Amino acid sequence: MTTDIKQILTSLGLDPAILEGGDLEVHTPIDGSLLGKVRQDTAESLDQKIALAVEAFASWRQVPAPVRGELVRRFGDQLRRHKEALGALVTLENGKLLQEGLGEVQEMIDICDFAVGLSRQLYGLTIASERPGHRMAETWHPLGVVGVISAFNFPVAVWAWNSAIALVCGDPVIWKPSDKTPITALACQHLFDQVAADFEAAPEGLAQIVIVGRDIGQNLVDDPRVPLISATGSTAMGRTIGPRIAERFGRSILELGGNNAIIVGPSADLDLTVRGVVFGAVGTCGQRCTSTRRLIVNEAIYDELLPRLRKAYQSIGVGNPMEAGNLVGPLIDGGAFAAMEKALVQAVQEGGTVFGGGRALANKYPAAYYVNPAIVEMGAQTDIVRDETFAPILYVLKYKDIEEAIALQNDVPQGLSSAIFTNDVREAERFTSAVGSDCGIANVNIGTSGAEIGGAFGGEKETGGGRESGSDSWKAYMRRSTSTVNYTSELPLAQGIKFDL
Repeated sequence: MTTDIKQILTSLGLDPAILEGGDLEVHTPIDGSLLGKVRQDTAESLDQKIALAVEAFASWRQVPAPVRGELVRRFGDQLRRHKEALGALVTLENGKLLQEGLGEVQEMIDICDFAVGLSRQLYGLTIASERPGHRMAETWHPLGVVGVISAFNFPVAVWAWNSAIALVCGDPVIWKPSDKTPITALACQHLFDQVAADFEAAPEGLAQIVIVGRDIGQNLVDDPRVPLISATGSTAMGRTIGPRIAERFGRSILELGGNNAIIVGPSADLDLTVRGVVFGAVGTCGQRCTSTRRLIVNEAIYDELLPRLRKAYQSIGVGNPMEAGNLVGPLIDGGAFAAMEKALVQAVQEGGTVFGGGRALANKYPAAYYVNPAIVEMGAQTDIVRDETFAPILYVLKYKDIEEAIALQNDVPQGLSSAIFTNDVREAERFTSAVGSDCGIANVNIGTSGAEIGGAFGGEKETGGGRESGSDSWKAYMRRSTSTVNYTSELPLAQGIKFDL
């Protein structure tokens, strides 16, 4: 697989000149080298794109939903044709393993397939009326322009989760990608534009991209012409934009922080557990919102499990994510490395014992930030354990009984993903019950990291409460209307009210 970005762009049908003359520098985390300089939007161009999206909505909402689904089907096929090149570009710009980059593109393909089927299933309900000769029904209608704000760690999949669903629901999309990964966004937009150009029903401005910083990006958040903002990022970002959207009575889908835990019960299959924990903790260099950050281990198996984890960590290949055999690529940048170092120092100050950690391959890649994943044994769930650090740090705690384990699992501000490894059906059922995990995702005998597109993705508490992707998440992109039809010559009122004229 080539690492030459110009070759990759050319294979995607993009002119490599898009990387010249811009004001936003983009570096690869693989070795820190400059990939190119991308042109950014202005406040004026953002305003024009929103206006164009509003015009697109006026016609797109009238297109039958299965026809809208056909456009998404064709886009999915376009992604299939360009999966390898786009996956390589994801890895080059983001730093995740090549197989993970390809897997992210596959998620885009999968959500397109899901959305095509959904386009024929935007069902409402028929509701029994208390009045004779009346029929009640709810219908779902397109909502309007959807703003999608995505993060660097999944530079293309999150946009696809939102866009594929929004498009079949009848909504245009304006995408603000991370300023750390704009090139993959430009590539995806180009691939979509090629499909839309050959689709007669697709209006101009149906899907657009805006490359802007935080200041101008707030204009998208504040604009009343954009009734829904779906934003993925940090809890701090959510605290900033959530109230702004609410102030104008807009809707938001917020996918924010995750401080995800795995509970390991005394009956757990430890071979299975080690695999689930290690991938969850170090995959994507700990830069998934679903990464495993806490491990809550029953005291009866603690001394057996921890040596196995340390041994597994010692065998992990850290290095260039394009090269076979490496399991951990780089952190996104120096800021992420500094945050990891700071967290490990604080963990020691709070009584922790660190195994691993520290910078790796600095001589080979002086401008990149590779690290050794860290295991930190903690005597209690302290402040640093309850905080999310976007890096491969795994905090390990002991517990005595399942009630204590669930209490530790839930005693953090975030509520995205969780898991338990156990062969005890009572423990498993308790963990997934109303008195168990308080997260949006609660798994049994699989890890916290990764989710299938068929289920609704999102979490509770400081994770934001939003849901994207599968199940009935489509309802967030539409507006509900309840209709009552009277097919008699009488006019009975609800609740038996009498009002004679």
